Amino acid sequence: MNTDLTTGNTSRLLWAFSIPMLISVAFQQFYNIADSVIAGRFIGEQTLAAVGASYPITMIFMAVAIGSSIGCTVVVSQLFGSKHYAMLKTAVGTICCAGVVVSLALSLFGIWQDDNLLLLLQTPKNIFSDASLYLHIYILGFLFLFLYNVGTGIFTALGDSRTPLYFLIGSSLGNIALDLLFVIAFDMGVAGVAWATFLAQGIACVLALITLFFRLRKLQTTEAHQFFSFAVLGQVTKVAVPSILQQCFVSVGNLFIQSLVNSYGSAVIAGYSGAIKLNTFGVTCMTTLSNGLSSFTAQNLGAGKKDRVQEGFRAGAKMGILVSLPFVLVYFFFSEAAMGLFMKSESAEAIAAGAMFLKIVTPFYFVVSTKVMCDGVLRGGSAMLYFMTTTFTDLVLRVVLAFVFAIGFGLGSTGIWLSWPFGWSISCVLSYLFYRKKPWEKRSYDTL
Repeated sequence: MNTDLTTGNTSRLLWAFSIPMLISVAFQQFYNIADSVIAGRFIGEQTLAAVGASYPITMIFMAVAIGSSIGCTVVVSQLFGSKHYAMLKTAVGTICCAGVVVSLALSLFGIWQDDNLLLLLQTPKNIFSDASLYLHIYILGFLFLFLYNVGTGIFTALGDSRTPLYFLIGSSLGNIALDLLFVIAFDMGVAGVAWATFLAQGIACVLALITLFFRLRKLQTTEAHQFFSFAVLGQVTKVAVPSILQQCFVSVGNLFIQSLVNSYGSAVIAGYSGAIKLNTFGVTCMTTLSNGLSSFTAQNLGAGKKDRVQEGFRAGAKMGILVSLPFVLVYFFFSEAAMGLFMKSESAEAIAAGAMFLKIVTPFYFVVSTKVMCDGVLRGGSAMLYFMTTTFTDLVLRVVLAFVFAIGFGLGSTGIWLSWPFGWSISCVLSYLFYRKKPWEKRSYDTL
């Protein structure tokens, strides 16, 4: 099921490669949303707010997993494109070993500091205990989350976007079934939501890693490969660390924003919790296309086919616009109905807050899609400084403007929502200018 992305029609290749990835992320976000729907409708608004209050902290852990996955994808894609299979196997072994160490270290830190992080965010007392319990269980399962994301990144690097889809479908359906069992049948409250995610993610992780190792055994090579290599770890780190920092910049920015949101009470927190899950669904679909474009770019650069990079960007930009269109239409024109998925009609204030967020940010999804496609090419070409610069610009603008609009201009929570379009728009212009510089033309990709 490994796919060579260096030959054939660019647009058809990207669509065929990206559709399974889009379905995967749809299922992933579907069960993330299902968590919040079940929490809000079957337990209550305060439980939804508790899950939402812990969300920016969980996203820091997710940022490390996703950033590491991106680093793995780029390096393994370049090795696969250049047919260096022995080094590819060494890279996978190195990545998995380092991943276990990093994830366990972060888990210990998270368990030690989770309550302090919630206090730092000014989490309201009426939802603090539930938020703490949810966060604690989530952190216990971080090893599975980390290795699953790394495994998915490696499958993608090998041109296989279908296998992760199958695991995601099984994990998503299992997570929803366990949610319903633990929350409704066993009445476990917010702990049931957290344990359902833990178990579903853990099973998917183990099955994905077993499948990956069997897949790698089929790659024939006459050269010996190492189980671990510091040299390879250094190359992966060069891409992974900037990607992790980029993801963490966003997550840390969200911590500041969440602390500001928390100051407006549990109703606004609940509304933001539901709306940000819907927003994450749309944006993640676009970034998934971007990750596919990174693999396409990296494979072609590894094969010395630099002329196909711009073809890939043009095809990816069209895909991004087409994928973002339905989200814009549904979220903008049916925002109240979308928020009604998470809460009952009695939660009018929370529904109104979430609907306002969606109406403000969704028209700018077309801007986001253009930005992430530029980022996808830059990432695939290992131009990480440019990639980080645009993300950091977006982060700083969104955080600063959220406080300026909400407090300085007295716009309240609406002012927080207004900061998103400004950050996206300016960072999009920067990403496109960096893409136009064609930094991939200045270096060789035939070896690590």
